[in-house]
Amino acid sequence: MKTSPSKKHRRGYAALLLVLSTGSILSMLMVYAYRRAADSQSVQAQVQLRVDYSEKEEAILRSIVAITPNRAIRAMRAGSDVSAASRAPMTWSSIFTESLVLANARTSISPNMVAAINIPNLRLSNSGDSALASPDRIFAAMPPETGFVSTGLNRSLGASFPVPLTSTDNNTNARDLLYPIISNSKIHGELAQTGVGLPVALNSNFNLWQYPPINFGYARPGENFVAKRNWWAFSVDVADHDDNITNIVRAKRNFVLSIYEIPSQLAISSSSFMSLGQYASGCAWQNVNIVGGMFVGQAAVTGQTALSALASRRGMTLSTDSTVGGMNFGAKPFTPGLREEYQVTTGAFFPVSLASESGRAAFIPISRGAEFFDRFHPNNAPEASTISNTTWNNYTVGALQCAMRLDITKRVSATNARPTELRFSYLRTDGTRGQEFIQLQSVKGGGGAVTTLPSGYVKICDELDSRSFASPMDLAYGAPGGITFRHGISGPVTFNNDTFGDPLVGTVKSGYIRSRAIYQDRTLPSGQWAIAVYPERLPGFLAAIGGAPVGPPTPVGPFGPGVAGAPFYNNSIAVNVDYSNLGPTFPTAPNIPCTDNDYGLIIEECANLTAYTRGFSLVTNLRTFMGDDWNCVTTTPPAGCVPAVTASNPGGLYWPPTSLFMPEKRYGGVESPLTLNLNGQFGSLATADRVSAGEAALPMVRPLESRNREGVAYDSARISVNLSQIRHPAEMPPIVMMNWLVLLAERRREFN
Repeated sequence: MKTSPSKKHRRGYAALLLVLSTGSILSMLMVYAYRRAADSQSVQAQVQLRVDYSEKEEAILRSIVAITPNRAIRAMRAGSDVSAASRAPMTWSSIFTESLVLANARTSISPNMVAAINIPNLRLSNSGDSALASPDRIFAAMPPETGFVSTGLNRSLGASFPVPLTSTDNNTNARDLLYPIISNSKIHGELAQTGVGLPVALNSNFNLWQYPPINFGYARPGENFVAKRNWWAFSVDVADHDDNITNIVRAKRNFVLSIYEIPSQLAISSSSFMSLGQYASGCAWQNVNIVGGMFVGQAAVTGQTALSALASRRGMTLSTDSTVGGMNFGAKPFTPGLREEYQVTTGAFFPVSLASESGRAAFIPISRGAEFFDRFHPNNAPEASTISNTTWNNYTVGALQCAMRLDITKRVSATNARPTELRFSYLRTDGTRGQEFIQLQSVKGGGGAVTTLPSGYVKICDELDSRSFASPMDLAYGAPGGITFRHGISGPVTFNNDTFGDPLVGTVKSGYIRSRAIYQDRTLPSGQWAIAVYPERLPGFLAAIGGAPVGPPTPVGPFGPGVAGAPFYNNSIAVNVDYSNLGPTFPTAPNIPCTDNDYGLIIEECANLTAYTRGFSLVTNLRTFMGDDWNCVTTTPPAGCVPAVTASNPGGLYWPPTSLFMPEKRYGGVESPLTLNLNGQFGSLATADRVSAGEAALPMVRPLESRNREGVAYDSARISVNLSQIRHPAEMPPIVMMNWLVLLAERRREFN
C-alpha cells in the first residue's frame, strides 16, 4: 500500500505555550492561595491574641477585686505610713502590678503546665506574651486626668459614673489618688444628692443606694439598701503594652471599682456557721416571724423553716421541708438551670445565693470576734502612722467606738474579786474627754478615800447635819484632801464619821449630793460579782457632771463620724475590765466563753430610751444579765423616716435604734422572766464559718437560743421572735457590725 508523506511542524511549540500559560496560572493561583492562607493565619492569630488578651484581662480584673480590699485594710493599720517602703504595697501601682502576677498575665501558658506536658525543646511563639513591665501603659485614669485611677471624691466624672463622696480632709483627698482609702471623713455631700435616696444633710454618713445587679443577694438588685459607696475609675488595655510588636489595637475598657461600706442591716447577720430552724434542745422554732433577708457564713436549715431570702459565703444545707422565698428547693437550691427557670417563671430575684456566684464581686464580713467587745485586748492597741486617717481598730472594734467607757479598775485582792474602783469616761460638749474614778468601797470599814471631789457634786450641809432623800442619790462626805462616798442612798442620812468614816482626821467636813450614778456594784444569787448599769439615769447624770447630752432634743437625722461641725453625744458605752495592770488588787482578763468566776453586767432601768434620739449602744466583754424590759417605748421617728408596716409592726411604729454587743446574754436580774418577746435584728461576731473534720468541736451559732439568769435554756413555747430588716439610716444604732461589698463593674460606652 502506498501512503502520502506527512507535513512537518516544529516540534514543541504548542506544548511550550501551554506549559508556560498553565504554569503561570498555577503560580498565580498558588501565590493567591498562599496570600489568602497568610492573611487567614494573620487574622486567626489576631483573633487568638484578642481572645488571649480578653481572658488575661478577666483574670486581672478578678485579681484586682481580691487584692484591693486587703490593701485598703493595710492602709488603715499601724505602720503603713512609716516610710516609702511601707507605703509602696498599698499604692494603686502596686495593686495593678500584683494583679498581673496573680493572674499569671505575662504568659499564655503557666510554667507548671509547661512542666506537666513535658515536651522537649518546647518553643512558645505567642507574641502576646510579655513581661508587662510598664503597668502605666495598661491601666490609666479617666482622661484628661493622669495617673492610675480617677477618684470618686469631691468632683463628678459625669452622668455615666456614680455620684461622688465628699471630704474636707486634705490628706484623705490627696491620698485617695494613690491608695484605696476607706475613711470616716468621706461622707455624702451635695455632690451625691442625685444618686442617693435620702437628703444628704440628714444622712451624710450612710444613705440609701440601689443594690447592684449581681447574683449575690445581700439585697435584691435595684432595691434600696443602707450603705456608703467608695469608688475609683480606671481604664484597662493589656494589648496596648506591646502593640508595636503585635499590631493589635483594642478599645480601652473603662471600669469602676467600688467598695460599699454596708452596716449589718438584715434580720440575721453572721459570718459564722449558723443553725436555722432549731434550738440546741432539738425543738423547732415556734412563734418566729422573720421579715427580710439574712446573711450567714455557712447555714444549716432544719425542719419546716420558712425564710424570705438567704445569702451565704460558704454554702448551705436545706432540709427537704424548708422553704426560701416561698419555694421548696428539695434541699438542692443550686441545681444547674434552677435559678434561670425560677427567674423566668416568677420574674423575681432568686432568693438563695452564694458570694462566689458573682465573678467580679466579693463580700467581706468584717468580724473581729472577741476583740470587738474589749478595749484592752492586746490586738486593740492604739495605731499610729497609718495612711488612712481612720485606723483599723477604731473602724472595726465596737468597744473603741463608744463615747462613754466604764471600766472595773481595782478589786479587793487576788482572793476577793469584789470590785473597789471604777473609772468612768465621757465626752464633754466640746469633744474633750472627762474622767472620774469611783471608789465603790469608800464607806466606813471599806476602802480608802479620794482627795478630789468628782464633777457634779453640790454641797448641801456641814458635818453632823442630817438630810432625808425621797429617791436614791449619791452622797459624798469630807473636805479637799479626803472624801468618801455612799451610792444610791435614800431616806434620812447624817453626814458624820459614823456614817461615812473619817476620811480626813482633824478637819471639818461637809456633805455633798449628786444625781444617782449610772453604775453600781451588785452580787448575783450565785455570788458572782457584777456591775449594774442604768441607761435611763444617764441624761440627768451627764447633765450634773457637765457631759455632752445623749442626743439632740428633737429627733433629727443622724450625723456620721467625721462630719464637720457635728455635735458630740454620749449615746454609747463600753463596759470592760481593765486588766492592763498587774498586781493582786488589779483585776484579770475575763474569759470568753464566760465563767461564773468572771464579773457580770446587769442592765436595768432601760425600758424607756426615748431620750436617745439618735439611738443607744452598749458593748461589753462580760456576761450580761437583762434585768429589765429593753427599749419598749415608741417615739417620733426622725425627719424623712417612715417605718415599714410589717406583721411584727402593723402600726409602723418607731423605737430608738439600739444595739447590744456581749459574748453571752442571759435574761433576768433579781428574777428570771417567764417568757421572752424579742424584736429587731440578730447578729453574731463568731468567726468560725464552717465545721470540718479537724474542727468538729466548734459549735454552730444558734441565733435564737435564750437562757435565764441561771443559764437554763427557755422552752421554745415561751419565746416569741419578730425579726425584720433595717430600711433607713435613722434605724441604725450608733455601734454596728460592718461589711464590705467589693464590686468591679464595666462602664460600657454603648450604655453610657
